[in-house]
Amino acid sequence: MAYEKPLPKPNADTRPFWEGCQENQLRFQKCRHCDHIRWPPSVICPKCHSSDTDWIVASDKGMIYSYVVYHIAFHPAFENDLPYVTAVVKLAEGPYILTNIVGSDPSKLKCDMPVVVVWDDSSQEFNLPKFKPLNE
Repeated sequence: MAYEKPLPKPNADTRPFWEGCQENQLRFQKCRHCDHIRWPPSVICPKCHSSDTDWIVASDKGMIYSYVVYHIAFHPAFENDLPYVTAVVKLAEGPYILTNIVGSDPSKLKCDMPVVVVWDDSSQEFNLPKFKPLNE
């Protein structure tokens, strides 16, 4: 059965991130000059404007910064997932990432809740990083 949900469209900046996801790794750019870890990736560091960058493998932990519970599917492919949670997760290394929270009753979620990455590999093209509460 084909994966019917929307998939990312990598470009030159984001390709290393998505390649990392294929290996179940969260990869982010880190400035060699000021050590700022950033998402989304960019040609220059937003803090010091250096173009000297490395890609690092981040931990799999973060916390829920903000979230919303969807009770209406805004794309037909998500109808069977209702209700589903879209969240902004602040990773332990600092960047914020837009993702889904899975594996938990949405009514039990709260901001600042610790979460850990889980990998959705239902597409052959992408492993998608999603998160679940750390203690579940």
